[in-house]
Amino acid sequence: MATSRTIDALASAIVARFLRNNDYSETLKAFIREADLAPDVGQTSGDDTNNWTIQSLLEEKSTYDQTVNFERYGKGNQQSTLWSEPAPSRPSIIQTPTSSNILAASVEQWQKPRGDADQVAADAAPAQSYIVSTGADRQVHLLQTAEGNTAVKSFSGISDSPVLSVVSILQGQYILMTNMSGQLLLQHGSQTLDSRKDHAKYAVKVVVYKDKADPSKWWVATAGWDECVFLYCLNIPDEVDALSLTIGEPVARIKLNSNPDSLLFVPHVDTNELLLLVSRRDSTYIYYYQVEASEETDTRANDEPAAEKSPREARLLGQQNLAPHSNAWVAFSPVHMALSPHDPGLLAVATSTLPHLKVIIVRLLFPATTASEDPVTQASQALATLELQNREDAAILVQANTFSPQTAYSTPQVAWRPNGSGIWVNGDDGVVRGIETKTGKIIATLKGGHDSGFKVRTVWSGLVAVPQEEGDPVWEEWVISGGFDKRLIIWKV
Repeated sequence: MATSRTIDALASAIVARFLRNNDYSETLKAFIREADLAPDVGQTSGDDTNNWTIQSLLEEKSTYDQTVNFERYGKGNQQSTLWSEPAPSRPSIIQTPTSSNILAASVEQWQKPRGDADQVAADAAPAQSYIVSTGADRQVHLLQTAEGNTAVKSFSGISDSPVLSVVSILQGQYILMTNMSGQLLLQHGSQTLDSRKDHAKYAVKVVVYKDKADPSKWWVATAGWDECVFLYCLNIPDEVDALSLTIGEPVARIKLNSNPDSLLFVPHVDTNELLLLVSRRDSTYIYYYQVEASEETDTRANDEPAAEKSPREARLLGQQNLAPHSNAWVAFSPVHMALSPHDPGLLAVATSTLPHLKVIIVRLLFPATTASEDPVTQASQALATLELQNREDAAILVQANTFSPQTAYSTPQVAWRPNGSGIWVNGDDGVVRGIETKTGKIIATLKGGHDSGFKVRTVWSGLVAVPQEEGDPVWEEWVISGGFDKRLIIWKV
């Protein structure tokens, strides 16, 4: 009803403003009297956002019609790929120990370290899932997934600045975190084992990947707003002492022309070679980088004097344009990427488009493993460029407007539903929206949790094993969102 009253008031103001601007004084008086409006309705205010006119509405409608032409919606002809029901919709507000803007929230495994009073033996302790929440007050909170979501532990001195990204490895035995100081922290339970500061400023993202060929090897990549990406390799054999592990020097570096936004480890679908996907500001491309170095590169690095040894530059293998036929300099940036839980070659991308967030569902075009031996001519180059643009265009399955408002300072995020039937996106209006993967249509809007008009900073989705008082845990589909209204919300079915 409040929304209806707001629309009626806006319509009345537009009509009254039209009558005022065209000197229809008698008609204006009659309109104000019959509609029971304030005498000053329709007068121009100092805020241009409220000075809508019929002409400006027509111009806005024309602009909207033009943007719709650039959208792409799939055809939902297979019921199995459509939005599945039931879906999370019921909000449950979590009481965090401290109140501050939520920066990151997810469900992670976190194992208590050896020596804790309430732990009998670290090696015998099962992996436990906790809700991990980080705030602008530099606190990191662990909360139970059981009913009530009781706070388990809060870390106040774990970082000298707010933590922006958290990920766990080895069933929560180790935790990796990045913060606004540019640090990468290695955590074991409540103890910080190591920290590095290779980034000059905000380290906005950390991702990990377990090497399938060597299970003791873990790849770690961090993105910082110093226009750099660093790659680390952690060797964690089974018999290693948990408290002796360190991060070590970065094995590779990627120097970019602008700040990186999102990182993703993806194995090549044909060769199973591990690749690092990188997106950055002011670019519509996804960049494919080689993770493991060649033997020649390693030899050259080892021959350097110790004082001169520095991380090698990771090799760029290829790139994929998400706006292949655009003639604009920059249409948007792919700010956040998430890989489908069921399709290793399907990617969901949240973009920086204004004034609303747009999502792209795209097929990854992995770089070719062998180069063509055909002679290169000007004509062949032009044909190859056109063919690549057509392939990149065909790889985009869905390109849709989510109507989630955002600004140039927003942090759009996208999270897949566990069954892959949809994705969730955040917004600056306090609403989390659900998008059908197959068609790109808005299916769900999660309201009633966050305060209206406040930014939803982070969104996470997944299956959670909820402990029960009796019997085995029950698996539930959750959506977790945190925002600048200082609220942490669990959305349940």
